Amino acid sequence: MLNIPLPVVLFVGLALVFDFLNGFHDSSNIVATMIASRALSGRQALTITALAEFAGPFLFGVAVATTLGNEVLTVGTLKLSVTLAALIASIVWNIITWWLGIPSSSSHALVGGLIGAAVVDNGWGVVKLAGLGKVTLALAISPLVGLVAGYLAMKLVLFLARGASPKINEFFKRSQIVTALALALSHGTNDAQKTMGVITLGLVSAGLLQEFKVPLWVVAACAGAIALGTATGGWRLIRTLGGKFYKVRPVHGFTTQIASAGVILGAAILGGPVSTTQVVSSAILGVGSAERVSKVRWGVAGQIALAWLTTMPVAALLAAGLAVILRRWL
Repeated sequence: MLNIPLPVVLFVGLALVFDFLNGFHDSSNIVATMIASRALSGRQALTITALAEFAGPFLFGVAVATTLGNEVLTVGTLKLSVTLAALIASIVWNIITWWLGIPSSSSHALVGGLIGAAVVDNGWGVVKLAGLGKVTLALAISPLVGLVAGYLAMKLVLFLARGASPKINEFFKRSQIVTALALALSHGTNDAQKTMGVITLGLVSAGLLQEFKVPLWVVAACAGAIALGTATGGWRLIRTLGGKFYKVRPVHGFTTQIASAGVILGAAILGGPVSTTQVVSSAILGVGSAERVSKVRWGVAGQIALAWLTTMPVAALLAAGLAVILRRWL
């Protein structure tokens, strides 16, 4: 890290801020149902989740980082200003949606920001359509997969628990400690890798790396930043996911976490950068509708869906404007 130009230090710092905010923003996805169902206190839930978040990237490789950082844009033609503009746009959008209590997608914001900044600086030729298609497909179908997985998981749990006494709620409550750890591992694996990919992309653009290969210090720094953000906790979003869809009971938290962890970890292993926010939110909806469709407050779901649809274009436009400004200095 010696003799690194100041703009690169600024870039890496901002990337870690984005990673921290990603953990802060997405902590709600992992702990909301566990807290709402009173399985653990807020501080206990956030602490064990943060530890699992840190471990995730070391256990399951960097396939997502390679997809996002090396397969979407032509690396050798990009300037540092492009990745810097994408990061700033993503950070601004995360802060806005956190303040409004809307669980939007950090992944959508980052992808939109990268595309918007790269295109305005280099034209559409810089975009690798195959890689963009892979990322877009993963982001697009993951909510549907999460919805179906939550619905089927809840149906299965209800079938297996038929005739059980009310004491089974204690099993569901305590089991969420295990399922939350699995979800946190999957989130740390998938989401921290997005920042790893952007940092590595920036280091290649600045000429500090000759090829796209994620350094170990980048893995450690990103794992630490997302874990710290998770430990801090985005309470506005925790309240949204934990209670505004419907009254969450232990069985809902348990089933949501199993379904979400399976979808997110599977995508991470395959190299698909999915949105944890979308998967968990959709799984919550699927779990609730498996009991009764009218149980879910679909109006709240519609507001969140609108945020999902606007995130990529807004982030792209914001990053494009920032890229025009930043390329004068970088």
